[in-house]
Amino acid sequence: MRQPPVLVIGSTGKTGRRIVRKLTELGHEVRGASRRSDPPFEWENPSAWPDVLRGVGSAYVSFFPDLAAPGAPAVIETLTSCAAEAGVRRLVLLSGRGELNAQRCERIVRESGLDHTLVRASWFAQNFDEGHLLESVLDGVIALPAGDVGEPFVDVDDIADVAVAALTDDRHSGRLYELTGPRPLTFHEAAAEISKAAGRKVEYVDIPPERFHAALTQSAGPDYADLLTALCVEVFDGRNASPAYGVQEALGREARDFADYCRTAAASGVWSR
Repeated sequence: MRQPPVLVIGSTGKTGRRIVRKLTELGHEVRGASRRSDPPFEWENPSAWPDVLRGVGSAYVSFFPDLAAPGAPAVIETLTSCAAEAGVRRLVLLSGRGELNAQRCERIVRESGLDHTLVRASWFAQNFDEGHLLESVLDGVIALPAGDVGEPFVDVDDIADVAVAALTDDRHSGRLYELTGPRPLTFHEAAAEISKAAGRKVEYVDIPPERFHAALTQSAGPDYADLLTALCVEVFDGRNASPAYGVQEALGREARDFADYCRTAAASGVWSR
């Protein structure tokens, strides 16, 4: 019997494009949803969501810009209602570790009546080579208001592997997986690991939130600056310093270490520009 397609909302993002590739390699029919898909998916246009959700069996949800955004719970509530009406059986929600608003969104999905899996992730390792910190690494200075707090950076490939398992295997129904790397590193230590792998000096500088906000406003605009600064203030207080074991619980293997990520990123040449 032919299985209905798997929908990946955010299919061009860090997690989404990996999930699309992995599902396709496993032989699943995949429907990518993004601004560039046909039909397009835009978080600002819920009237178009029924066309995207129609005929889907399960859906991966990666909210942009982040579930920490003030309006995220209302949007996720609308999405879950729309998914239920469209006959979607299962939602897999990408959530953020230690984020109050993300936990509100998790509760909405949990109470929606839909089959679901919650994937709660720590800070992405790939932010250093695929995200907003790449230019900082290339400039040799990572400036963040993160103090000396440890962060067990999670590899995005681990997130994708857990999401694929949750989308395709009923054993993950109703589960919450908290995903981190195997050890916490301060940003000083993370910069040292990047330096070692990349063969270039990269240092971390702790800066006040106000200075971070001002710099980000110039480069990315005030809305993104407000969001990311508030998120840093919220999560870099030590609440996320301890590793969690969701990768092992979901997949039966160890989470990938940050040093392994650094070696892979360096070998790709992304830090050689």
